This record gives sequence, C-alpha cells and structure tokens, in this order.
Amino acid sequence: MSKKRIVISAAIFVVLIACLIAGIILTNDPNRVQEETIKEVMKDAVLHENVKVSLFGLKDVNPGLIAAFWTTGIVLFISLLIRIFAVPKFKLIPGKFQIAVESVVGIFDGTARSNSPHKYRLLQYYMFAAGTYIFTGTMFELIGVQAISTHGTPITLGAPLSDINGAIMMGCTTYLFILVNGFITNGPMGALKTLKDFSLPISMSFRLFGALISGALVTELVYYYMATSFIIPVFVGVLFTALHALIQAYVLTMLASIFYGEVTEKPEKKEKEKKIKVKKQKTVSSEV
Repeated sequence: MSKKRIVISAAIFVVLIACLIAGIILTNDPNRVQEETIKEVMKDAVLHENVKVSLFGLKDVNPGLIAAFWTTGIVLFISLLIRIFAVPKFKLIPGKFQIAVESVVGIFDGTARSNSPHKYRLLQYYMFAAGTYIFTGTMFELIGVQAISTHGTPITLGAPLSDINGAIMMGCTTYLFILVNGFITNGPMGALKTLKDFSLPISMSFRLFGALISGALVTELVYYYMATSFIIPVFVGVLFTALHALIQAYVLTMLASIFYGEVTEKPEKKEKEKKIKVKKQKTVSSEV
C-alpha cells in the first residue's frame, strides 16, 4: 500500500472519529431523563410483558411469533424462487450462484453422512431446514420490519428465537424428530435411547435462547446510553447477529445429527464392528 493511501485512510478514520465525538457532545443533554430504566429495558427485551402485537385481531401475542411467521414466509419464498428460476438453469460446469448453493447443501449433506451413515437422507432435509430457519431468523432482525404494538407504538421485530417460547419450540421439535426416527428405526429401544437424554431439549432450547438474547441485550445496552448510541450499535448489532446466526445454526444441526446417528444406529452393526475389531486385534497379536 502506498503512502498516499495510508495517509488518506488515516485521515478518513480521524474524520469519522471526530464526527462521532461531535455528535455525542452536541446531542448530549445533561437534563435528559430516560423514560425507562435499564432494568425495565432489559426485562422487556427478554420477557416481552409490556410489548404485545395483535394477531389478526384475535389475540395479543409476543412479537417473536410475528417474526417467526415472517421468517417462514421469507424462507419459503426464496426457496420457491430458487427452485423455479435457478435450479432448471444449473449446468455441469457450475456458475457462482450454483457453486454457492451446492456448497451450502454439501455442508449439511456431509455432516449427515458422517454422523449417521446408516440413515442420513431424512436427517439431511431436517438439518437443512432447521439450519436455514435459525440463520434466516437470526439475521431477520437486521431487516428492521416494523409492527404496531397493542399500545399503538411502532416496534421493530427481533429474531424469533430470541423469544424463549420460540427457542423452546425449536429444541422440542428437534428432540421429537430424533425420538420418532429412533422409534421407527429401532422400535422401543430407539425411543428409550432418546428418552435417556431427557435434558437434550432443555439444553438445545436454552443454548439458542441464551446466545441470541445476549446479542440483543448487548445491543439494547449500547443503544440505551447516549454516549454509545452513535454508529457503534451498527457494528455491534451486525457483528453479534452474524456470529450468532452462523454459530447457532451450526451447533444445533451438529448436535441433532450426532444424537440422531446414535439413536438410529442398529445394534447389529455395533456387534459386527466389535467382532471386526476383535479379529483385527487377534491377527495383529498373531503376527507379532
């Protein structure tokens, strides 16, 4: 990099910092009184007790449910567009978009095959659906979709899984998926294997909720104080949201595939593997 570019980049950085400091100083009002305490802001962000949205005039619900409907609609709409307009144009020599789609599908396919080689097809579909929903739902809060609360004030819909009910539903759905397939594959023994890990839906649910709500709380905290409410929340919000979207989608799908593989594995294959290992050990000892 040339010296001119370094000087220009440094000058732009200094100007941005100066503008940030000037904005903080000029807009800082020492007599400003917050309408809510930081405790109330944090409590509303977690429990949504005071902020409700009307569901078609039938019932007042948490904003997370409306966000879940939006997320599901976005995923289905984009999937439909890709299937109608992109998939028929896929070629033997792929383009950039085809490579991107095949790479994403290949990640879930490889994970399912490695953790459950005996029965992976249905697992592939569930992992892709769950991972896509978690990623899209987490990134959804960056879109800034507005809704009107029951008090008549506009609110911005957050991630559906930052609502404890949405996170619990995701964990229980994954657990039910593993339980049903374990019963179909190995009968009552497969179901018993799943029921032994009774803490699985709890750990999955609270892992999702804790990770996503932590990012939301940090962003709320940064927005709350005037000194940090300029520019900084943009970087904090995008950083936390993108990281949580990728990490949580990976963690949940990985855990689901591991438990699914253990529950659906047939005992006969385990016995065969043990016999093969014993034979190998005997042959090695005889050669020695």
